[in-house]
Amino acid sequence: MKDSKYLKILLLLVISFSSLVSFAQKTDTIVHINGNILTGDFKRLNSGVVTWKMDGMGTISLEEPKIQTIISNKLFEIKMDNGRIYFGSFEASENPRTVNLILLNEKISVKVEDIVEVYPIRNSFFRRLSGNFSLGANYAKGSNVATLVFSGNLDYRKRNSIFSLFWDTNDTYQGDSLSSSKSDVVLGWQRNLSKGWATDVSIGVSQNLQLGTDLRWNLNLGALKDLMYNEWNRLYFSMGLNMSREIPVGEGAIKEDLAGLFQLKWKIYKLTGAKVWLDADITYLPYITNDTRNRVSVNLNPKVSIFSNNFKIGLSFYYTYDSRPQNVDAANDDYGLNLQFTYSLN
Repeated sequence: MKDSKYLKILLLLVISFSSLVSFAQKTDTIVHINGNILTGDFKRLNSGVVTWKMDGMGTISLEEPKIQTIISNKLFEIKMDNGRIYFGSFEASENPRTVNLILLNEKISVKVEDIVEVYPIRNSFFRRLSGNFSLGANYAKGSNVATLVFSGNLDYRKRNSIFSLFWDTNDTYQGDSLSSSKSDVVLGWQRNLSKGWATDVSIGVSQNLQLGTDLRWNLNLGALKDLMYNEWNRLYFSMGLNMSREIPVGEGAIKEDLAGLFQLKWKIYKLTGAKVWLDADITYLPYITNDTRNRVSVNLNPKVSIFSNNFKIGLSFYYTYDSRPQNVDAANDDYGLNLQFTYSLN
């Protein structure tokens, strides 16, 4: 009997503790512009969308223009459209479409529409992760040519820093043989500075058989600057130096080169009506150690949501140009267009 009594007491304590933990995780509040109050777990805000977890409804997405104010005593990293970064919590404001940021030694009022990123500062490794996984394929029966595409990215956020892993493979098969391959894997690090500036450091490896490159190692050192960042788009550029070690297809000497690096990226997210995302970038590398060589790459990736914001369908287009590839028999340019399905991590 005593054992049964102690067991019941222990069970009540476990239930009570679980309830407190559950309550603690769901204490964030968003006030909708129509007056509705949503209570749940604020996971993040980016691309003009709040990712929000609610009991019974699971994870939902809420467009930033529909938010009246926010309440949360958790600690967040909050980035504004002017490039300023704050660390603090949220308090409701009486003024429409505004929120009070509770900082270490002060409280300031900001417009909701001026907030471009919000990420909780968490201890859990996995809760700091976000990313996308994309898969695509094309096949033509007449030519017996098939293309398989696998790409994605993972971002790990720490206070003022982002570590990212990006990969993109485009393999073309003629029958049972691999006829062409374009692959890129990049590990990067960015640290936010002031006024929209950030460091931009990455190391990567790539292959492009069409352009005569069997393997190329890259080390990029530079800085990026936000030109425009609001609730519907982000435009930024980066510049720096590229150091590479290139192994050509077939016979040829291994070359180590130094080049300038200039890149422009544009992300658009239309969130009214059909949800539309567009990622575009252009990169230009003028060689310093070989002034007659220039390389250019262009990427375009429009997507629309299906079922929810986690699932998307879209197109992936790339174009690469090399004015002087190492292999004299290689082409100067390469391009591809593929249909892709994308899944986004919450």
